Amino acid sequence: MASKSLYSQRDPVLKKRDDFEDVLEERRNSSDIRYAFKCYAPVLYKSLNPCKPSMLKTIVLQSDPLQYVINQVSADSGESVELVQEEAAAILEEMAHRQQLSTVRFFAFALSKAFKSLFRSVCVNEEGIQRLQQAIHEHPVVLLPSHRSYMDFLMMSYILYTYDLTLPVIAAGMDFMSMKFIGEMLRMSGAFFIRRSFGGDKLYWAVFSEYVKTMLRNGYAPIEFFLEGTRSRTSKSLTPKTGLLNIVMEPFFKGEVFDVSLVPVSISYERVLEETLYARELLGVPKPKESTSGLLKARKILSEDYGSMHVYFGQPVSVRSLAQGRVNRSEYNLVPRHIPKKPANGIQGFVNDAAYQLVRLQEENMVLKPWVLIATLLMQNLESGMELSQLVEQTVWLRDLARSFGAFLDWPEHSSASKVVSSSLSLHRNLVTVSGGQVRLLVAQPGSAGVESPEAALFELAVSALSCASYRNQVLHVFLRPALFAVAMQAAASSRKEEIYNCFCFLRNMFSNEFILCPGEAVQDFDEACYLLMKCGAVQMLQQGIVTTETGQATLPFLCAILEPFLQAYQVVCRYLCEEATDNLTEKQFIPAVRSFAVKLHLAGSLRCYEALSSDLQKNALAALLRLNAVKKVKTSDQVILKVNKLAVNSLEDTLGGKIPTQKPVLARL
Repeated sequence: MASKSLYSQRDPVLKKRDDFEDVLEERRNSSDIRYAFKCYAPVLYKSLNPCKPSMLKTIVLQSDPLQYVINQVSADSGESVELVQEEAAAILEEMAHRQQLSTVRFFAFALSKAFKSLFRSVCVNEEGIQRLQQAIHEHPVVLLPSHRSYMDFLMMSYILYTYDLTLPVIAAGMDFMSMKFIGEMLRMSGAFFIRRSFGGDKLYWAVFSEYVKTMLRNGYAPIEFFLEGTRSRTSKSLTPKTGLLNIVMEPFFKGEVFDVSLVPVSISYERVLEETLYARELLGVPKPKESTSGLLKARKILSEDYGSMHVYFGQPVSVRSLAQGRVNRSEYNLVPRHIPKKPANGIQGFVNDAAYQLVRLQEENMVLKPWVLIATLLMQNLESGMELSQLVEQTVWLRDLARSFGAFLDWPEHSSASKVVSSSLSLHRNLVTVSGGQVRLLVAQPGSAGVESPEAALFELAVSALSCASYRNQVLHVFLRPALFAVAMQAAASSRKEEIYNCFCFLRNMFSNEFILCPGEAVQDFDEACYLLMKCGAVQMLQQGIVTTETGQATLPFLCAILEPFLQAYQVVCRYLCEEATDNLTEKQFIPAVRSFAVKLHLAGSLRCYEALSSDLQKNALAALLRLNAVKKVKTSDQVILKVNKLAVNSLEDTLGGKIPTQKPVLARL
């Protein structure tokens, strides 16, 4: 799928974005009770009457596709059809939402109070709301928000209720079911609960997919789910999961609906509620189990200031338009519609491409605050910190560079740069300290409570570094392609375009699990990077090749430094596999073992990259090595063994260290 079908590729700076309105402003000046009990009459799909949850369950259980699978499971297992039917009903009972307006009104009241306490403002693009309202009336709608916080789905429903739009039904993980009272409240506000993985459970999959497709076909409510599948602990977009996207597209493929509207939604936080929790998870501290008591203990966050929040509802994307020329729907006529059919490779490829493009749209409409620029600069000066005056000057330079690359920046135009930076530092005073005109990361000192050992001091420093890195990660998509180009220029044997492209492709392939890089679009990404760097005056295209300009003397090293932590972390993984991995290393042992190795390097003073301790980077590095066949998985009866090709891994480590071979065939082989 050509990327131009979803967004303007050539010059993102020219892209017009909508204006915002603060939805909390009115809430601060009027009664929350009146708001919660307002007349709520949303526009419905083709003016249909809403379907009661009990009727929806009956339709699903009696549907031909589910009855077909029930009969299949009965024949395969030897259980009676009636017994399998009861199992299906039990699965649906555990899964299904029971949306009630009274519960929605309670949440509207409670969330109004909470949001006014947590956020200075919640800004929404009203033009996006108007587009969504029109889409809901015309076609079944699927809402696809980015996922950085537990707050995301609560905020989505709150905004739709505020604007009198049909409330979505939301795919939620079973984890929330353990929150006794809260779990049921979420169910009654529109959540339906699904297992994290289905394994080979044919019946569960049939109930789940038929439940979703029934809601979609009949347009009872917008369906909402997170393309990334889970919250991003790093604030980078995660590789999209396509299972649910396949399900919501299938009614269109089968001709059961005329079209489906996919609406990417970008949710941006000036300060993320879970920032230090995420950093600790990435360093191996187990994720706290969702519980009602845990939620009550978390009430103390209501006294914190989390700045502003932006929610951008993107242009609805028509599945019909996307599929034109890509999908041959006639193959669905070859078997009766009620018989389950595994998507053909062409269909799966189309869905996968669409998923990547939708996540890129989410990224492009993320609103970036000045703090993400400040965090980016601080991450490049972790050891020494920065003079405040230098930080202000560099932040203004970076703001202009980011804008030239098409960043969606929310920069207060009527405030001085020093005031903007000071305000950001104040909001994030839990992460940074300003002393004697010097700005540096705030870390617990050795010898203070809980920091008695070098390992404990390293852990606390890593928590601060990873928390700060998560804000830098919010702006990575803006600089990613030019940064890959800059590193490729540095590593290439000559300034010839072909050599630089060769290195660019290697790096792009290596990091395709790390960043959102659409499959098959290496040429477009290279051209985009080249275009942006020429546009900002960092490089020139001459007859003999691509050369750095005077402007580029500052820009290119900055871009290389952005990718440096990722290059170093991948090298650490390669070093571990070459130097310390045993022949019977299991997949389960991999993350703790690499982390221990990285800690050892840190304590010995031979590693200063704290991001090498992150489990997210370690997992992505392993995924890249598996994809490049440098490591292979071997399944035994009770575990998965990682078999390492040390020659290949060592070669990749050299390449990541800048020793990229000049011979094309060798590089292609890598």
